[in-house]
Amino acid sequence: MPELPEVETVARGLAKVLVGKRIARALVRRADLRLPFPKGLAQRLKGRTILKIDRRAKYVLVHLSEGLALLIHLGMSGRMLLGTGAAPKGKHAHFAIETEDGAHACLEDPRRFGCVDLANEIDLDRHRLLAGLGPEPFDPALDAKTFRERLARKRGPIKVALLDQALIAGVGNIYASESLFRSKILPTRPANSLSPSEVKALLADLRAVLSEAIASGGSTLRDHVRPDGELGYFQHHFAVYDKEGEPCPRCHSKAEILRIVQAGRSSFYCQRCQR
Repeated sequence: MPELPEVETVARGLAKVLVGKRIARALVRRADLRLPFPKGLAQRLKGRTILKIDRRAKYVLVHLSEGLALLIHLGMSGRMLLGTGAAPKGKHAHFAIETEDGAHACLEDPRRFGCVDLANEIDLDRHRLLAGLGPEPFDPALDAKTFRERLARKRGPIKVALLDQALIAGVGNIYASESLFRSKILPTRPANSLSPSEVKALLADLRAVLSEAIASGGSTLRDHVRPDGELGYFQHHFAVYDKEGEPCPRCHSKAEILRIVQAGRSSFYCQRCQR
């Protein structure tokens, strides 16, 4: 599933092309994805101007004129593709908008785990998909003290805690593993066992990993493609993710990178230098 850096990359790519443009028509080619499409979505989008595009957690938010906002989640395999002329008509091209100047943005989602919804801008923070989300990793209000207070309520493994979107929004499997490696924290450690210095280091490393991934254009894992067609390449910088059996890039010991399963997701770590 695309994580925060991938979704941020998509939002920025869409914004470069679509902000300021007026929607000529929207195309809804099926009744639902993970959730039903809103009733009358195509008609409600027609004629709206795209004012801003940004991100909340793993959702792309398209802010429209007259107080509406479009929420887009890419699911497991979704991608937003930009182009000119008519939007694609392939069997996985479920939703698209076309602008008056001839651009289009199309949501392709082969596995149909994504979703599209519409909300009133004024109610966006209370929307059913966003209301329960925790703070963003880059939120200035999320300092080490606040982060530790949130982790103190978690008795389970720190890796699983980082995937809890109510604890911190947008972090997924890849960047949780990478951040814990940088901080030398074992993914199986109870979240509430981290010391103040460990929490401070983890928050700093989490922000650093996410920032580097955004700067690199996100990670390409099978299906992710940026809107401009370019592939992300942060996967070439992974230290432990998907490196099972390889030597640790930090301690260079014969102790190999191990893989375990936590909450149904793969965790990768060095058995020697993560404690």
